[in-house]
This record gives sequence, structure tokens and C-alpha cells, in this order.
Amino acid sequence: MSANHTGLYIHWPFCAAKCPYCDFNSHVSANIDIEAWRSAYLTSLDYYTYLMPEITISSIYFGGGTPSLMPPDVVGDIIERMQRNWRVANDVEITLEANPTSIEADKFAGFQAAGVNRVSIGVQALNDADLRFLGREHSAREAHKALDIAGANFDRWSFDLIYARPEQTLQAWEAELRAAAALANGHLSLYQLTVERNTPFYYDHKAGKWQLPREDLAADFYHLTQDILEGAGLPAYEISNHAQAGQESVHNQGYWGYRDYIGVGPGAHGRITVNGAKHETTEHRAPQIWLEHVAEKGSGAHPFTPITREGQFEESLIMGLRQRSGFDAAAIAEQTGLALADMLNTDKLETAQSQGWLVYQDGRIICSREGLLRLNALIAYLLS
Repeated sequence: MSANHTGLYIHWPFCAAKCPYCDFNSHVSANIDIEAWRSAYLTSLDYYTYLMPEITISSIYFGGGTPSLMPPDVVGDIIERMQRNWRVANDVEITLEANPTSIEADKFAGFQAAGVNRVSIGVQALNDADLRFLGREHSAREAHKALDIAGANFDRWSFDLIYARPEQTLQAWEAELRAAAALANGHLSLYQLTVERNTPFYYDHKAGKWQLPREDLAADFYHLTQDILEGAGLPAYEISNHAQAGQESVHNQGYWGYRDYIGVGPGAHGRITVNGAKHETTEHRAPQIWLEHVAEKGSGAHPFTPITREGQFEESLIMGLRQRSGFDAAAIAEQTGLALADMLNTDKLETAQSQGWLVYQDGRIICSREGLLRLNALIAYLLS
């Protein structure tokens, strides 16, 4: 993909209810001024067009929050403005995150008419007891119905599950995962449950109300997941994402491949190249303040932060090692002028290979399963 191919992320910060495990920038609000939000998104797109007029948009991702709560005509206006402002790839991928409640699923046809060509559905579990524990507002029956509606409206759709839940057994997860693989349309996203600070789950877990699986059992969950989905023709192309060949998420591959992406909306992050220099962008987190900044200044972004060559190397390494294709040392050397030996302890790289955590060949570092299980520690070890 060409270097000027760029992703666009649109953050919708509102949800119908806050899930107890979620630490994303999401808010519950009874009163949303839709026209103000429509105007702010369009104004923000114009701002980034002024900075980056020559890019080609290869993907758009509507995330949140719960973007399926957006009116389809607002989604359509954002897509239309993007098409008017920039060149757009012929096979542009336009994904919208959705929950499986009947209210949201009934809007799928409207999103398809607005230009969305892929949905990612937050199912999270296929049984009602665990859905209640996770604070989800849908039932397992609604989840199945939403997948049917997605299939009727979109050629490409995916859904998410959370596993290694409290008291979940390997046998129960195997049955649920095999059912999920049978339902899947070429792509699944699977995340082990984690406890994030300052969430209701954090305080419940700290109080001893429930426990996560032990580290060795969590590893067993991970290996079981890989075994079953590889056998089902859905191998992992990234640490938490599985797909048939050709069904990988274009937007997420751009993110993990360290290509530029524009982040628009409260709390959205981005990585953009302006005048030949790579920058980190962050937009104001508070929805109302973001709206006010866009109205006053044309953008809700904080001042951009230049990313050093060393910072680019480290970010590319962190993203790249998550992928089955690995970290492309040659590509980042061309981008930054930094060779592998400039940034990594090569003795430790050899040690990691001898331990079976990774392989280094043809200019790429590729993690094994065992390496992925200890990825954060492995990256810190290589960089130290």
C-alpha cells in the first residue's frame, strides 16, 4: 500500500449504558445535540484536509462509544465529506462498530445505504449469564439476530468476544468458540478479559468479588483459542484478531503497520505526517469542550507532538510484533534511518530466539505464540 494511504478514525463518545469493564472515553447522555455534532465532525475533516490535502483514504473506522447510536444520515454526511475532501481508494473499507440490541441492529440497512460496507458487532459472549456479568444490554438471542441482520445487509462483518471470564472453564470456552467459528463471516476479534483501573470491575476485583483465571490457565485459554481457530481456517493475523485470508481489517492493519491515521472526535488519537514530519495527535477528551474547541478554532485537537526517530522505531516495533507478519525492520530503517542494531540489544535478540520467543529472518522479527504471551515484557527486554 502506498505511503500516502491513510486511515480515518471517527470517535462517537456516547453509549446507552457504560459497561463495567470499559475504560474507553465513553459517556452516557440523555441529550445529544445531533446538529452540533454533525457540524463539528465535518469542520474537523476540513481542518485535516487543509493540513494533508494530498493523501488517499484507504479506510474509515467509526468507533466509540457506540457509533451505531449515531443517526445514519450523520454517518452518511461524514463519508460524503471525506469523499469530497480527499482521494479515496477504490476498495475503501468503511467499518462501523455496533452493539446487537434490536434498536441498533434495525439501523443496519440505514448504515449500509449511508456508505458503510463493514460492521464490527460487540457480542462479547454467547450466553445470557455472562452477558449480564459483563453489563451488556443485549441477550444471546438478540446477538444471533443481529448477526443475521448484518449478513443480510453487508458482505463483510465481524464480531467480538471476551474470554477467560471468571469461573469460565476451558471446556465451556471451547464449546462457545466452536459455535462462534460456525457463526463467523471470515473474521473474529477475541480479547481476554482484563481489569482496567478506575472501572467498576477494578473495584469489584479488588474487593475480591471475583477472580480472573491464574496466569497458567490464562495461557491455556490463549493456546486453545489459537488451536481451534487455526483448525477452523481463522488463524490470528494479530494477537487478538483472526481472519480467513482476504478478510483482515484494512483499517487495523494500517494501524498495526504504522501507517498514518487521522483521529477525529473526543479523545481520539492519530499519527499523521505533515510537511514530512511524523506527529502524534490527541483530541480533547471531554465531549462538550471538544465541541466548543471545534466551533471556536476549527479543531478539537491539542497541539501536535513531533515523534522522534527513536519514538517511531519503538512504536513501530510495539505495533509490528503484534502481527503474524511481524516487525519490518527494513521498512522502519528506511523511514527513520535507524538500523536494528541502533535500537535493540542484539545479544538479547539472539537470546529471545534461542528461547523460542521469536524468529528474526529476512529483515523481520516475528513472535511465536510463546513470545506473544509475554509480549510486553519481551519488548521491554529487547529495548533495554
